Amino acid sequence: MPPLQIPRAHERALVRLADTALLPLRIGRPKARPDHVRRVLLLRLERIGDLLMVLDAIRDARDIWPEAEIDLAVGAWNADLAAMVPGITTRYTVSVPWLAREETAESWPALIQQGRAWRDRHYDIVVNFEPDIRSNFLAWLSGAPVRAGYSSGGGGAFLTSAAPYAASSHVSVNARALITRAAGSRTREPGLRAQPPGLVVPESARERARERLATVRRPLIGVHANGGRESKQWHLDRFASVARALAAETGASIVLTGSPADRPMVQQVEAQLEGTPVVNVAGALGLADLAALLAELDVLVTGDTGPMHLAGAVGTPVVALFGPADPARYGPVGSPSRVLRVSLPCSPCGLVRLPPARCRGHVPDCMNGIAVEAVVDATRALLHDTSGARAHARHA
Repeated sequence: MPPLQIPRAHERALVRLADTALLPLRIGRPKARPDHVRRVLLLRLERIGDLLMVLDAIRDARDIWPEAEIDLAVGAWNADLAAMVPGITTRYTVSVPWLAREETAESWPALIQQGRAWRDRHYDIVVNFEPDIRSNFLAWLSGAPVRAGYSSGGGGAFLTSAAPYAASSHVSVNARALITRAAGSRTREPGLRAQPPGLVVPESARERARERLATVRRPLIGVHANGGRESKQWHLDRFASVARALAAETGASIVLTGSPADRPMVQQVEAQLEGTPVVNVAGALGLADLAALLAELDVLVTGDTGPMHLAGAVGTPVVALFGPADPARYGPVGSPSRVLRVSLPCSPCGLVRLPPARCRGHVPDCMNGIAVEAVVDATRALLHDTSGARAHARHA
């Protein structure tokens, strides 16, 4: 049986009702901050891109509490990615039912047991990067004297430091401001970093990537054709047209990426690239090997996807195609990028998961309006601007 779909308006009403019932929790909750922070728990239970967009905030936590043990809880789908985040003492996998897709989610009794087990670690601070009443509840179960998070998704009463999520700011900026509040600082809101966030890609994965690409000519242009959701999907034949044009103009090899489920889609693109040097790795790589391969590319052309953020995290230039999502909130960070979108009265609507009926069953207008020529021009310019730095990075 498919999960029950609750209309967003009803969901918001239920959250408001729950917040009213939780008001007594605010009475007498601890105010003092620990004099010495020994252990910090960071909750980032969402998807791949969501974890990658808070890497700067995780690094901020490491900088602010240099002597503390920093622990990180992620969904099981992000376990391999979490293993590459430096400075983490203990990593937990917590697959919550509201974020799991094809993966098996943990039951609520198991989640409650995990939250209570965190009490044995005696955390001084818990930070929840997800604006959601349910994960705020998990933070509360930890018993930490300082619990920082967002009040916008409900459950602010479970926290000792709660603030609204700034909907006009990038996810990374919100996350870094949350760490600042957890530390009790009153510094100005942080901006986006100029340098790439830190991921430590295993050297064994880097060696496999170099071996895989050793016989193909440069530049290497990655194409990630799956938009992740129907509302963010660009035309497959246009991805192929971009790849053909750039290969013909620059002599590039095309590297096609994707998950095992993406293979039919990627094969459609590859079928239109006859005579073009192609490396198809769709479904063949785990997250560590994908990160290493993306680090070898000269540029990645993609929609608003997890691989877009992963490329940014390893310093690879990105050409990103945006439709219903706002690039000011979810755009690539950490590496040189070009963002392409069309200006429509209805875009960005933010209705990624449940787009309007007129935008379903086909490429929506906000994606359809992105022309092949614009993507080719942006990729060409980015290659020109970053070629020297990429060559230096490969030989460093």
